[in-house]
Amino acid sequence: MRKFLLSLSLLLTTMGLFAQAYKITYQRSYNDKVTPNEDPLLVFTNAEQTVITSEKATQSSARYPYETFFVDRKQPSAYYRLTNFSADNELATLDSAILNRNTLALTDETKKILGYTCKKATTSVNSNSIEIWYTNDLKVKGAPNELGQNLGLVLEYVRNGNSKITATKLEKIPHIPSNVAFRQFGKTVDALTYQDEVWKSRFIRIPVFQNEQINFSDQAKSDSILRFASGTVILKKVKIPKLDKGSQAFVQLIEKSNGDAYDRTGSVFLIAEDQAQSFLDGMQKGMQTLPLYSNGDGENYPGMARTEGFSPIYELMRFFTPFGVSHFNDRLTLKGKTWQDSVIYRQDISDFLRVMDGKEVYIGTYIGNYDKGGHHVSVELTIHPGNSKTDYPNVMSVFNTTNVMEMGGQPYARFFREEKGLEVSFVLPNDAENVQLRYITTGHGGWGNGDEFVPKENSIYLDGTLAFRFTPWRTDCGSYRLYNPVSGNFQNGLSSSDLSRSNWCPGTITTPTYINLGDLKSGKHTIRVQIPQGEPEGSSFSFWNVSGALMY
Repeated sequence: MRKFLLSLSLLLTTMGLFAQAYKITYQRSYNDKVTPNEDPLLVFTNAEQTVITSEKATQSSARYPYETFFVDRKQPSAYYRLTNFSADNELATLDSAILNRNTLALTDETKKILGYTCKKATTSVNSNSIEIWYTNDLKVKGAPNELGQNLGLVLEYVRNGNSKITATKLEKIPHIPSNVAFRQFGKTVDALTYQDEVWKSRFIRIPVFQNEQINFSDQAKSDSILRFASGTVILKKVKIPKLDKGSQAFVQLIEKSNGDAYDRTGSVFLIAEDQAQSFLDGMQKGMQTLPLYSNGDGENYPGMARTEGFSPIYELMRFFTPFGVSHFNDRLTLKGKTWQDSVIYRQDISDFLRVMDGKEVYIGTYIGNYDKGGHHVSVELTIHPGNSKTDYPNVMSVFNTTNVMEMGGQPYARFFREEKGLEVSFVLPNDAENVQLRYITTGHGGWGNGDEFVPKENSIYLDGTLAFRFTPWRTDCGSYRLYNPVSGNFQNGLSSSDLSRSNWCPGTITTPTYINLGDLKSGKHTIRVQIPQGEPEGSSFSFWNVSGALMY
């Protein structure tokens, strides 16, 4: 037994566990204010290795996933990264370049930290100025990150003069604890794969559609994806897990033309099922079964306005396809221009988390088009831990005039030509504070005098009183020329996709406008939207797609 223990001792000494070691505790601060409730950063180091970890990780109480870093000083420039996804699932990679990536400038400036004389080195990382304060008094090397690992023992790291990692305690220990020391890892991958898997593990990914076709065809059939309005609408039920308070949510859509060359209205939406009748009922049974809105223009508009027993759809994102991206990239070659292969639209939709939290919900995507090839789209939701400032406990869909069921009997919203415009009543069950109207508006009428190309003022009234007035207008459409390979080109050198429009551009998202309605008492209230819609010319007409949801 004694011989065995002696052999074990020699083995551990060879591994570096029994070499003279140090444990350094670091504290993060910003503008000299200590980060509250932080998990202290720890560095263990000796002549053989350096380990960067945290107090909770050493106590097996860190929240998954968490990362640990190792410098094997017997291998030049060997920097290992290890992520634990769970108690029995880990992934590691070796980065042999990172320790020598930055050029460090050594200075003669010194100061005392924890009683040790430290020298200063400087560098720049991604335009951030970095100061590294290191000591050679202890004859060991180490740092709280990859910078300065081979200078000495780094006791302070300063970024841009205000963000600091500072050693607050330095302990001499007999050896590096075996539960944190460098070891052989179970699974190793290349650095790019490692980075991708670790990044994706830090948030929730919910795929909705993957390269699905949205087109106009009488052959459109539903499978796991529900298809409506001759294939111009796709719909899927997805499960949203129970979420932490303050989470942030994003929707991402990737679009490519599959034959349609025109700029089209698109919408990613969620079907509200908070009342007796939902928009899905109209999709399945016919739009005329939904409540009809009329303002005296002689037409009825199904499924656009809230009633006592019906909620219109929640519009998560309004987007516009460009002129033929991907499919038509080879039709026109311009010197010095390379067409994009797709459009990626990504938007924060944290406003709607309380509607989805812990539920199964229907999420759909619409692109109005008349083309058999149409478009290909991929849609996913991502939900991230954080501290969202828009995590509203109550959300209510009030109106949505975007006729996503255009090919299924839902007409264009042309009723703004009447002075009354759109008038919708809603009931608040309780007093509400800081009520916000999330309002999206785009004007349409694609000829010279149509509302697409003529600025029009939008006025929003609450209970008969003007609450907000503005003119929605985009002047930046020329920024997206490379998404529009078959946009019309004019003799004056402009492209159709360059032209300013009523709050939209081909290949972009239309972002919401948030209108503060203040504190509202419980009971019935009325919102009215008034827009001076242009008169038709022959078969051409103007219309407005507006959606509104209350947040409080």
